[in-house]
Amino acid sequence: MSVFTPLERHELEAFLAPYGLGRLRDFQGIAAGSENSNFFVSLEQGEFVLTLIERGPSADLPFFIELLDVLHEAGLPVPYALRTESGEALRELAEKPALLQPRLPGKHISHPNAHHCAEVGSLLAHLHLATRGHPLERKSDRGLDWMLAEGPSLALKLPDADLPLLRDALAEIAALKAKILALPRANLHADLFRDNVLFDGNHLTGVIDFYNACSGPMLYDLAITLNDWCSEADGSLDHARAQALLGAYAALRPFGAAEAELWPAMLRVACVRFWLSRLIAAESFAGQEVLIHDPNEFLRRLAQRQRVEQPLPFAL
Repeated sequence: MSVFTPLERHELEAFLAPYGLGRLRDFQGIAAGSENSNFFVSLEQGEFVLTLIERGPSADLPFFIELLDVLHEAGLPVPYALRTESGEALRELAEKPALLQPRLPGKHISHPNAHHCAEVGSLLAHLHLATRGHPLERKSDRGLDWMLAEGPSLALKLPDADLPLLRDALAEIAALKAKILALPRANLHADLFRDNVLFDGNHLTGVIDFYNACSGPMLYDLAITLNDWCSEADGSLDHARAQALLGAYAALRPFGAAEAELWPAMLRVACVRFWLSRLIAAESFAGQEVLIHDPNEFLRRLAQRQRVEQPLPFAL
């Protein structure tokens, strides 16, 4: 189970009391997390999610709180931070920064269809449009500079057969870095995988886990999303799902010529980001009872993205 910091009932009760949400009925750890400790919390006045921040500087937490407030006010289904009766949003529990948020309805979709992908594309466009005019600034700690810094040392640990794929991808990132950073920007979710979106049937009901959110090129966020929602087991793209996601997004935010040009490369960049971070996680948490995602999933996707036959629609 991916709960790095277990909690005792009495300490959780003391933490929850200032919210004025009634007696604690039950709580349980959430196994799906891979970076933070998350708990479902049932109180007399409703269902909530408690997150203990395990990774990253606490100085970034006001950014996440403000971003979720902005998105909530824009009408998006996001888990904004609840305040105590004295107005506190960011607090501490078990010596870790802690946030309490409403539990959103719905379930994760393991095998999305084209309709699910269209819903995700539309949601992502709305998220970008809500912040495009005035993005809240935060540099990603898993961005291009991080990839270029961490990639070479991680490459030394790869099998010889995999080395050229990563080496060539890092060279492409270095060559295109300036062009990528010049693309249209907004706030990004930056981790919009299937396990971070909730559905009730075919209706999208929630988006969770904004702890990788940052400011940056909207196209990068789209590439991260499409690589997960529209990939087959062998890493190739399902064109029907990809077309649905891209079409729904473009209907709200049409693409520019520079974005169309960099789209194939951006899909590869997004693969590199998660290949590297999963390699690090697999090494760091080896032998621990923590959910570790398979790094080779993104190796396969990167190999398939060497040739991209899914252009952006409606490029201007």
